[in-house]
Amino acid sequence: MYSIAAACLWLILANLRAMFPSRDHHWRFAYGMMALGVPVLVWVYVENGWVGAVLVLLAAASVLRWPLVYAWRWVVRTGNRG
Repeated sequence: MYSIAAACLWLILANLRAMFPSRDHHWRFAYGMMALGVPVLVWVYVENGWVGAVLVLLAAASVLRWPLVYAWRWVVRTGNRG
């Protein structure tokens, strides 16, 4: 139960920070949130199983969607070089 509370706190913190302007378009904050989010996601998986982890992962992906978009573009771009 504490893992879900930590995940909700993570989501609230990420959403609150996204409301304020940033010179680097929140990239440094996004890197920090990703580094913090991975252990929380593992904790949710251990306590609540894969269904809970997938739900938290989808919620986190909706908050940090631009790093995922850029990662997807990089994968597609580097995958076509072979």
